[in-house]
Amino acid sequence: MGTEIERKFLLTSDAWRAEVSRSRRMVQGYLIAASAVTSGTSKSSVRVRVSGDEAWLNIKSSTLGVERQEYEYAVPLADGEAMLAQLCDGVVEKIRHYVARGDHEFEIDEFFGANDGLVVAEVELDAADEAFERPAWLGRDVSHLPRYYNLNLIGRPFSAWTAAEREGSD
Repeated sequence: MGTEIERKFLLTSDAWRAEVSRSRRMVQGYLIAASAVTSGTSKSSVRVRVSGDEAWLNIKSSTLGVERQEYEYAVPLADGEAMLAQLCDGVVEKIRHYVARGDHEFEIDEFFGANDGLVVAEVELDAADEAFERPAWLGRDVSHLPRYYNLNLIGRPFSAWTAAEREGSD
């Protein structure tokens, strides 16, 4: 994998729902404490994710922005479930919906639990300045705001945000 270039957006409506090709429920937690990454004492986050009968470990650089180093490895489902239950301080639960547009596929994450009500779209790119089709339902780019990182949604979930933060204000 190596480098991930990803932009994250708020949504302006639910019109994307009519375009969903598939969906999958996911649960993920972090093996390195969120405070270590956000305080700058760690160069990466290490995540375990379980979806259906699959599990993965993901290592992502803690740099902010749209371009980060990322590595992902499949692990046995039983190991992934055990890590979530025994080694993570909390989890993020979501359904990921997939919507194809032009040459790209948007991943729309609909969160649950303490993050209920948060819905964001992500698109992976080959270059930070790559052009892509912007559907009418795609809103403000929030890629630069760390509060939208899944890692940070465990320590400070959407339910704890102010009204201004919920609207995407800085």
